[in-house]
Amino acid sequence: MRAVERLLNYVTVYTTSDDDSTTVPSTSRQFDLANILVKELQEMGVTDAHVDGKCYVYASIPASPGCEKAPAIGLIAHMDTAPDFCGEHVRPQIIENYDGTDVVLGESGRVLTVRNFPHLSSMKGRTLITTDGTTLLGADDKAGIAEIMTVAEKLLEGGHPHGKVCIGFTPDEEVGRGADEFDIAHFGADFAYTLDGGIETEVVYENFNACGASFEINGVNIHPGDAKDKMVNASNVAMEIHQMLPVCDRPEHTEMYEGFFHLCHMEGTVEHAKLEYIVRDHDGHSFESRKKLLRHIEKTVNERYGAGTVVLTLQDQYRNMEEMIRPCLHMIENVKAVIRDMGLDPFTAPVRGGTDGARLSFMGLPCPNLGTGGHAFHGPYEHITAEGMDTAVDIVLKLLEKYAE
Repeated sequence: MRAVERLLNYVTVYTTSDDDSTTVPSTSRQFDLANILVKELQEMGVTDAHVDGKCYVYASIPASPGCEKAPAIGLIAHMDTAPDFCGEHVRPQIIENYDGTDVVLGESGRVLTVRNFPHLSSMKGRTLITTDGTTLLGADDKAGIAEIMTVAEKLLEGGHPHGKVCIGFTPDEEVGRGADEFDIAHFGADFAYTLDGGIETEVVYENFNACGASFEINGVNIHPGDAKDKMVNASNVAMEIHQMLPVCDRPEHTEMYEGFFHLCHMEGTVEHAKLEYIVRDHDGHSFESRKKLLRHIEKTVNERYGAGTVVLTLQDQYRNMEEMIRPCLHMIENVKAVIRDMGLDPFTAPVRGGTDGARLSFMGLPCPNLGTGGHAFHGPYEHITAEGMDTAVDIVLKLLEKYAE
């Protein structure tokens, strides 16, 4: 079975995670896909496939004869889809022999345009999978799952020498908790790759350092007719705080290695206001400088309006995996070599986000990220091609063979 056939089955399973939930997993519906995957693996002949009580799927394929001394390599993808946009009732559009032009997304009124997504013209002649414009597609990361499952099937059919292969599917990656309960010792890999990237030739081992930042602002609510020198309007203070951050350091003005402060949510009255940010930077020193600036803003505002007016909370989220991958760059160089041997060009760029692999790397499992062939994740313009998925599968198979040599 081709990876795209599996993808079309998996995207119909509603697995969106919930950032506000305190359960593990954050939504019980993620078990629906986990159970499907376990059953499929068992039917392939993977006898140890199972899902634990926290919705982590584990499985392994023993080394092929003569390859027992090869390193045990892990393949990891996540089952949840992002809560940013509707992930229920997904109805993919399948466009065979795509002509490379704009695509009308069902009756939603949305159009996938070459102007906004110039790479579409390079997909001419492929089978393009899009949404109908009312949901996301879920290729992030069900494409990664489909590709790993296809790799597993091909390994079990024979003809691809390989060491031990460890398979893991995680819940809640999209809400930053995918690695929380991952059992590295039970997983059994020497190192691993997440399949959770974009273009199929992508090889990524740099990501943001990340934290969340929230300002709680406590105002003084006085009748406006008697407010002079007494009122502290919390909403006005919130606007002052936001203007203290550099305008050029917003995500809409940054790219590549440039970090940012991103205002995700704001609410306020005269008496109380709140600002919620995510803070990102690839460079560790710059990242700490950003946090230092936020603390200075808190201090400055409290000196102006009185102690306790503003309370800043910083919560570290993940770190740049590069420092953990640098000592084992063979993981990167071997993937690049495989891609070049296929007549393709490896694409390497810093991830302007994070993956399970970033956290797993700091937990002791070096884990860079590979492309799945998907584009425009987390929204109605998400799309992927069947041929891109085929290439992603071939890259992984040839990588496993390379490590088995």
